Formats: sequence, C-alpha cells, structure tokens
Amino acid sequence: MAAPRIPNLNTLRRGQGPSTGRGRGASSSSRSEGEEKLAKDHIVQQTDQDASVSRLSAVELGYLNDPFAVRFVSGPGQRRFPIINRGTYVRTKAIDNLVHRFLFSSSSSSSLTKKQIISLGAGSDTRFFRLQSQSPPPPPFLYHEIDFPTNTAHKITTITSSLDLLSLIPGYSSQPDTISANGTALSTTSYHIHPLDLRILSSVTEPPESFRSIDPTLPTLIISECCLIYLPPHLADSTVTYFTRTLFPPTTPLGLILYEPINPHSAFGKVMVRNLATRGIVLQTLYKYENLEAQRARLRAYGFTGGQEATTVDSVWEEDVPRDEKERVA
Repeated sequence: MAAPRIPNLNTLRRGQGPSTGRGRGASSSSRSEGEEKLAKDHIVQQTDQDASVSRLSAVELGYLNDPFAVRFVSGPGQRRFPIINRGTYVRTKAIDNLVHRFLFSSSSSSSLTKKQIISLGAGSDTRFFRLQSQSPPPPPFLYHEIDFPTNTAHKITTITSSLDLLSLIPGYSSQPDTISANGTALSTTSYHIHPLDLRILSSVTEPPESFRSIDPTLPTLIISECCLIYLPPHLADSTVTYFTRTLFPPTTPLGLILYEPINPHSAFGKVMVRNLATRGIVLQTLYKYENLEAQRARLRAYGFTGGQEATTVDSVWEEDVPRDEKERVA
C-alpha cells in the first residue's frame, strides 16, 4: 500500500544518537472496590474478542488475507457492516505497512541489526504469525506481546492447540519450559507473551521479571492498537514514558504506533461514545487526545521529537490506498 503520509520510523525519536529529550467510572454500592475493578477490567478484556470477530469478518468477506484469524474467534463469526470491514482493512493495512517498513529498513545504523517489536494489549492479534508466514520472511526480529493474564492464557491455549501456529514459532519444539506453570506466559528465542497489567509500570522500581527478555539495545517499535485509550490519561502517559525514559536508553532507536479513536464531538464520535457506554466501556484518553494536533503534541511530550505524524482512517483510505485496492474491497 502506497503510504506517502506515513512516517519514517527510523527518525521517530532522538534514538539516532544521544539526547536529553526523551478507572473506569464510579464503584457500585453492592460490590467492593476490588470486585468493581475486576468487573470493569473484564469488560475491557472482552473488547479483544470484538476485534477478533471484526477481523474474521473482514477476512471472510475478502478484505484481508489472514489464515490465522479464525483460530482466535470463539464460536461462529459475525458479518460486520461494510463501514466496519473497511475500517478494519485500513487499520490493518496501515499498521502492517509501518511494521514492514520498520523491519525491512536499511539505514546505516540498523540494516544489519536484529529489531524488536513490543505490542501493548496485543490480545488475540495475529501479526506475529502473519510476519512469520511471509515470503520472503522479514529479517530477524524479537516479538513481545503484553496483556492481562486472562487474555494471554487464552491466547497460549489457542496457540498450543494449533500445529500450524506452533510451527511458526522458531525454537518452540526444542524448549520444554517455554510456557509458565500457570499457562499465562510464553517465551522462546523470538516470541514472548508477557502476562502483565500495564498499569503497574507507573510504580515499578525494577523491570518486571519477564521483561528480561526485552533487549534495551535493539531498535524497537512499540504498538498500541486501541490499548492505551482504556487507561486513565496519566497511566497511559506513564506507560509510554516507562519505555521511553526507563526501560530504553536514549541511544536506542525507538518508534511508536498509536491507533485509537479521535473526534468525540463529531456526530459519529458521539454515537460511538454512547454505544460503548451502554456496554460499560469508557475510552479514557479520548477527550485529552481528541484530535490530530493533540496526538502530535502527545508524541512530542513522550520524546518523539522527529518524524512524528498523525492521520485519520479516512485520509489513509482516500490518499494512500491504491485505486485498484479500493475497487477490490468497495
């Protein structure tokens, strides 16, 4: 997909050299604060299945090619409206394009270096398996996924029940201790699933034990695909700055992809917010980062002082998707 407006990830951060720059509603009277928190966390965790169903709909209707999508949907699929399928298509293609450019980039500083991807709130995302099945395959890379233990356990169960998924994990069969005793963590030479509530990163003094598999020296791309928007703004910000200011030194090239809704005051935005509210879902950073300029300022505040860009799904569709692709999926 042609993408003249999508940024060069190798210039997203001062990482080309040293630099100094780098909730959810009220509690119920009938439940304890802890029970209320768990119930609301469960609602957010369930959005992963929503995304999986939408992906499968787009696959079954020919918008996307993803042979692994069906593995991660519980029960029969559901056909989504065309506007949802098109949004899933654009979202997936845009992020795939950025990931491809990151992995296949050939700048003098990173062309011969293994790279690393960290996917926040990855849930049932299939990107690792799609990358592994590409021909030709991408250069060597490490892939990390972080999510609630409930979601990671479900994903690991799905993976270990599918020979075609297992066959795409390098080194899996030769590592008997790949999966944790409680079934929530997976670690191989190239693929790692971390069971972690991202909210704890705002208060940790030492990296979580599983983060030892994250290499702070490798060029790294962080992906938040509708993840950080479910956190209170201060926790969403501290999650990103944990990576940019604590885990990774300023000399490590670091990029960030954020995909999340904006424009809550538009007619579409108001309907979206109301519909989600009926399910108990609150997009907590939506009003703080409500438009493209606020998102650009957000990237600058995180320390991404060069190369940052922001655009909308509509703009990507109109300007970056080739005409023959529009005709194919229209």
